[in-house]
Parts: sequence; C-alpha cells; structure tokens
Amino acid sequence: MDHADEEPATKRAKLSDGGEDLLSALPDDILINILLRLGNAAAAARTSVLSSRWRRLWAFLPGLHFPPDTDPHSIRAVLAAHEAPALHCFRVLARDAYADFVAAWIPVAARRLSGDLTFIHIASPDILRDEAGDRDAFELPCFENATSLSLQLGFLRVAVPASGIAARLTDLHLDNFRLEAPCVLGDVLSSPCSPSLQRLTIHDASGIDKFTIRSESLLELELMHLDGLQQLTVVAPALEELSVAFCFSDFPNPNQQVVSISAPQLVSLDWRDAYDPCSVQLGEMAYLRRLATGIFLVYGPDDFTPNRDCLRLVRRFKILHCLALPLLYNSDIGNNRYLMEDMTRLPDIILLCLIVMSKGHSFAASSFHILRVCTGVRKLSLKFVEAHTPCPSGCICDHQTQWKNEELVLDCLQEVEISSLSGTEREGDFVQRLFTWATMLKKMTINFHNSVTESKAKGLCQMFRSFSRSGINMEFYVHRKFVGKVMYVPED
Repeated sequence: MDHADEEPATKRAKLSDGGEDLLSALPDDILINILLRLGNAAAAARTSVLSSRWRRLWAFLPGLHFPPDTDPHSIRAVLAAHEAPALHCFRVLARDAYADFVAAWIPVAARRLSGDLTFIHIASPDILRDEAGDRDAFELPCFENATSLSLQLGFLRVAVPASGIAARLTDLHLDNFRLEAPCVLGDVLSSPCSPSLQRLTIHDASGIDKFTIRSESLLELELMHLDGLQQLTVVAPALEELSVAFCFSDFPNPNQQVVSISAPQLVSLDWRDAYDPCSVQLGEMAYLRRLATGIFLVYGPDDFTPNRDCLRLVRRFKILHCLALPLLYNSDIGNNRYLMEDMTRLPDIILLCLIVMSKGHSFAASSFHILRVCTGVRKLSLKFVEAHTPCPSGCICDHQTQWKNEELVLDCLQEVEISSLSGTEREGDFVQRLFTWATMLKKMTINFHNSVTESKAKGLCQMFRSFSRSGINMEFYVHRKFVGKVMYVPED
C-alpha cells in the first residue's frame, strides 16, 4: 500500500475518534442550507448539541417550519430566539387546535415576518361539530412586512382589525373560518388598508353577509362557499380574473340588486352561481376572453334553476375566446326530460371546453347538440371527470340518436384534446364521428384515464389511428407518459 492510500484512511480514523470536524468548518450559508433541509424548526434546533459552532446557528434560518402537535408556546419561544435579519417563510401545521393555540404565537410571527406565512389547521369531525358560540376567537394581528398569507383555519373563529392586515400584502388566502363581528372584511381588504393586494381567495367562510371591496391593485379574486352572503360589490379597475362559486342559492326578490361587479379589464370570469340579470350586474367586460359557467343538467325536471341561470349567463355574451361548460348526468335519470333542446344559442367561440360528468351514461348526444349550435369552434377540449360502469341497456340516454345519423360540418375545428378517456365503446364511437365532422382537423391529443393500462392504451391508439386520415397529427398519453404519435402525410 502506498502513502496515497494511507492518507484517506488516516483522516477517517481521526474523524471517528472525535478528531477534526470538517463539517463545522463549512461557511455559515452552507450550514444554514443544510439545516433548512431538515424540514422543521425543532429538528434544526436539536443540532445545537453537536458543538458550540452549531449552538445558535438554527436561529439564523430564513424560514421556520413546525409540524403538527408542536406546542404553541414552543413556537413562540423559537420566534423570540430567532436572530436572522428577516424571517422570509413561516409555516405551522396543526391538528384539532383552538383559538388560544394560534393566539399564542401569531402576534410574534406578525412582528418578525417579512415574507410568507402558511397556517394549515386540520380539524376532526368532532371539532367541526362544536357550536360556534362555544369556541373563542383569535384576532388576526397586523403583519407590517408580510407579503403573502395563507390561512386554512379549520373553521376557527377569527376577528380582523379594522386598521388592516398588512400594507405590503400581495397575496391572501383565507379558508374555512368564521368571521367574528363587527368586522367589515371588505373594508379591511380595500385599497386604503391593503394598497398592495393583488390576489385574494376566500373559501368556506361564514359570518360575511355583505362583502364590498374597492381595490385599485387587485388582479385576481376568488370567492367560494361564503355561507350567508347577501350582497356582493366589487369595484376593481385592474381586476383580470374573477371566480364566484356557490355563494348564492337564489335571488328571492328579482327586483333587488344583489351583485354589482365593476371590472372593465376582466379577462376571465368563472361564475358557478345563481344568475339573474336583474339581480346580478356584471358591468362592461369588453376584454373578457374566458367564461366558465355552472353545471348544465342533461336530464332533469323542467325549468331546472341552474340550467336557466347557465343559459342566461351565456346569452349575455356574443363572442368569447373560451367557454368552459360542465355537463352533468344524474346516476338515475329515470324518465326525466332531455334538457339539451333548451340550449338554442351559444356565443361565437374559438375554444370550447366540455367537462363531462356522465355517470356512465351516453354523453354523445349532448356533446353533439352543443357542437351543432357552435359550428365555428376551432379547438375542442373534452374532459371526462370520472370513469363509471356503463348504464344498463335500455336506458333513455340511448334514445337520442341524432348524433349517429345527422350530418354535422365543423370545418373550423382544427384541434381536439380529450382527457381522462377510459376507452369505452361509447367513447370510441363518438371519437370516430368527430373525425367525420371535423373536415379540417389537424391535431388530436388523447390523455387516457389513470385506470387504463399501458397495454390497453396501445390497443386504443391503434383503433383511433384507424379512424384518422391523412394530414392529422395524433398524440397519445397514459399516466401522463407519452405512448404514441402518428402523422399521416397526404400522398402525392
């Protein structure tokens, strides 16, 4: 053995005997990066026992993360001992917590934070069943330098200061909470108190009967499941994306204005809620490109309210770049009426997105009907939401056979994308008809459902290729993995 082989062995022996500590000799920034990879603040703090070099190193971490079941007073103590110039990221996970858990540490975090805070509270069914009056509330402090707050509160009660949450805040996500009176949340989030707010999401909230926001900076607004909401006013001249879903069940007084939206720069509107033009004033939307509606029930009772609202909303627009329309089938459609005939007109559309929830029923007739009333569509996106066992033979969904026999010319349709295709006989028949209707088709992309094996997908690819013709580029994916491509080139 020469000296070159002996040297590493000697160094290894010194290290094993408590000799030279090469790890501690690394620069602080590298050691801090190592601590960050440990995943949580408690694990990082335990490295203090390694040597005096590590004793206070964890206190300079730019981010602190606390796993579930961490004692709230420990969180507060770690924050008090934190010495980094800035706390850029702060994350707390909790299970079955109460207001005093959050109140123990959030005021200290608000003073230290200069970046993002994430709090995720997972509440068990027993906690969720507690009466709201039996639970205390915590007050959300003012975060002077925070830029992003994501609070999933597990239906904790929260009070918001009238003076505002954070002047520098750009992103706010509030989820699963009960707002404590007398706070007027819209005032707190409007420009005077929140001049930098750009993205606002509020989900699953109660205690908000009126929400009025006036913001010069807001770009994106998403409201979903605001239980008890009676009035909504949005004045946001820069707003580009608006989503309102399941906040209003109906408008009992059709002569009363309930919703007023002033967003002249709006590009995308997702309105999955009640809609009556007398009660909902959407204002001028000259730049709107994308509209997503609530569900349209294919078989159901006459004058089904969500269908009526969907049609009223769609008819408001003459031209759209993109329309996203969910088609819903109940599992048991019995002898319900076929409701697609109520849809007699759609806007001029470039991209049509059909979200099909067929529950095993034949979807072809409803899809054919929609394509028949918007023959100028250039791109079709067809997404199947779930895979179901086909309904039994003799079901009334097979009584609509126009799509099999009637001619349809889609001479503007150039691209088709199908997602979560299971490979049923009904799906195959519809795709075959699509090739017949789309005389100018150039590209078809098929993403198979996760239940489709790779071997089955290859067989389906072969079948779809047999339907195709020259000049069409076809791509196939299974489990998001590319499995095949074919391009038919016209012969000379």
